[in-house]
Amino acid sequence: MRFELFVAARYLRAKRRQAVIGIITWISITGVAVGVAALIIALAITNGTQRDFQSQLLSSTSDVDLMRTMNDGIHNWRALTERFRHLPHVVADAPGIYEPVLISRGALSGGAMLKGIIPREELSVSGMLKHLESGSLAPLSRPANAQDESGEATPPLVIGVDLANSIGAQVGDTVLVTSPQGELTPWGLTPKYQRFQVVGIFHSGFYQYDDGFGYVRLADAQALFGEPDLVSEISFKVDDLYHADRIAEEIEKAAGPGFTTTNWMEQNRELFRALRLEQVATFIVIGLIVCVAALNILIALTMMVMEKTKDIAVLMSMGVQPGQIRRIFLLQGLLIGVIGTAIGLILGYTVAFLGQHYRFIHLSADVYSLDYLPFAPRILDGVIVTAMSLGVSLLATLYPSSSAASVLPAEALRYE
Repeated sequence: MRFELFVAARYLRAKRRQAVIGIITWISITGVAVGVAALIIALAITNGTQRDFQSQLLSSTSDVDLMRTMNDGIHNWRALTERFRHLPHVVADAPGIYEPVLISRGALSGGAMLKGIIPREELSVSGMLKHLESGSLAPLSRPANAQDESGEATPPLVIGVDLANSIGAQVGDTVLVTSPQGELTPWGLTPKYQRFQVVGIFHSGFYQYDDGFGYVRLADAQALFGEPDLVSEISFKVDDLYHADRIAEEIEKAAGPGFTTTNWMEQNRELFRALRLEQVATFIVIGLIVCVAALNILIALTMMVMEKTKDIAVLMSMGVQPGQIRRIFLLQGLLIGVIGTAIGLILGYTVAFLGQHYRFIHLSADVYSLDYLPFAPRILDGVIVTAMSLGVSLLATLYPSSSAASVLPAEALRYE
């Protein structure tokens, strides 16, 4: 193959009698490079988006949730949590009660899901409250009937950073929480409200959580919602995330009839399916750039065969076999693909690694749920893109190489 490769490289470097062939050749190399680089960058973005969504979701939410089938609350939650702690694959569990509320400060207000928790147990199943921008969780850990050092008995509240900004609340401020689970009076059903003091502000990175969640002590939430000694769900941390569905079935069986479970895969199935579909669509659409570059390779080689017809005839008259002529032009097209692919890989991975390190593209968190564009370049993507690029480039050489091999020396040199 050294003879064929030598001639192919010489043909690629040689000056053209027709300048347009050289221009098309460079356009082909550029097209392959741009297509490969775009694919590497696009796949790095989709991988990074899926990775960050998954990691933030898993750090902010529990792996498995248990609730009543009729959604009427769990009364015997203490006995259940004690039983669940002895189940295999269950690392931790935590009870919680939640209801939608309106949180207001002065003229500003915002809707939120208020969840009553036991902080120590909640932190064992979810990392939402581990990312406090300001304040402390210590007040949530005190008994509900205990007063702080200043003597105030206002219950503590932790809210998301976007909710805090929308109502203008800071640590130490008092807000009014209004629950639709009101009290029946002679004048009808009236909402129930309670003043809470903001003791912490968390930042999860997910806009829907940072703008729509608040946390209070379990006893304070039960008092506000009028549900003494009742919880809405029991959340679990398991030892194998990717078998959460099977572990959820075991938890459901242990809980007995009247209970149902959901897990992180079920809750976010549509999101991850959409991300995978986006990845496939991105690969197909941007891969068309490489296909266009392959058409340029076909055109360039076809024109080169026309230009080198006499040279091909001379080589064949000197004993070069048609198969060798075919390989010369196959290798020439492959060299164009290799050069373009190498340039594209270097460019694509450089941009992806810089984006991963410096996070220079910022996003609107309320639209995309992420505050920056994540990059996660993978070696496997480079292998797949390289194989696709070289395969398409090789396919583009089949017609011109076959045409070159079918040249008849006598016909080409008849009038020379």
